[in-house]
Amino acid sequence: MAGDSKGIGGGDSIRSAEKPDLVERRQKYIQRQIELDKRAVNVQFRGRQPEGRGPLNRDGMPKLPVGQHEVSNWPVLDLGEQPNISLDQWRLEVGGHVGIPAMFTWQQFMALPQVEDVSDFHCVTTWSRYDNHWRGVRFRTIAELAVPDDDVRFVLCTGHDFMPGTHIPYTTNLPIERAIEDDVLLVHTWEGKPLPREHGGPCRIITPKLYAWKGAKWIRKIEFLRDDRKGFWEVRGYSNTAEPWFDDRYAT
Repeated sequence: MAGDSKGIGGGDSIRSAEKPDLVERRQKYIQRQIELDKRAVNVQFRGRQPEGRGPLNRDGMPKLPVGQHEVSNWPVLDLGEQPNISLDQWRLEVGGHVGIPAMFTWQQFMALPQVEDVSDFHCVTTWSRYDNHWRGVRFRTIAELAVPDDDVRFVLCTGHDFMPGTHIPYTTNLPIERAIEDDVLLVHTWEGKPLPREHGGPCRIITPKLYAWKGAKWIRKIEFLRDDRKGFWEVRGYSNTAEPWFDDRYAT
């Protein structure tokens, strides 16, 4: 693992875990994210018009992406199991090519800056649920604390759930540019109540601009990587980019 071998967690404060050079590295990392050209994330869609219908959302996209239909409920989809993780056992491991690897307890995670947001949820199985009220921690906050190395380009997230009868965990990958967008959150609250277990509680990631499988339920580990590593569904034929407004469901 790159960088300082001392992690965040086990009672250590973030400040005490840092070396002076990491403060400068963090500032440089934050500046790089500010300067990123988001339009360059998915080159294959550059120049194409997003498809869908309805009024424009806050990002200038049709509210209902192509091939989707609106639902009022929240359907449950999983690999066949729903892990039951108590808050005192919950941990979030953050590692890979970072300056400060981390292991957050629930109390440490909840002590991080919390945000509220309202966003839509688009499932690849053709349904969309509008205007979900979330509370949680921005993925970007986790990244800024970990200080990814200059050459990090991707993120791999791992959940507590496994393919039944195997030791294959649920994973999903993202370009770091997508992961650090403002609306990508690690959420613990939905509609004013603790996130239900069947939907990934106590904590899951949401990716409102991408199909929802890109947001791992029952999140337990985040890795910052130099090279892309496809996740559970991506190696089984789903798109690596998962752009709802381009009907980008399957690999070609």
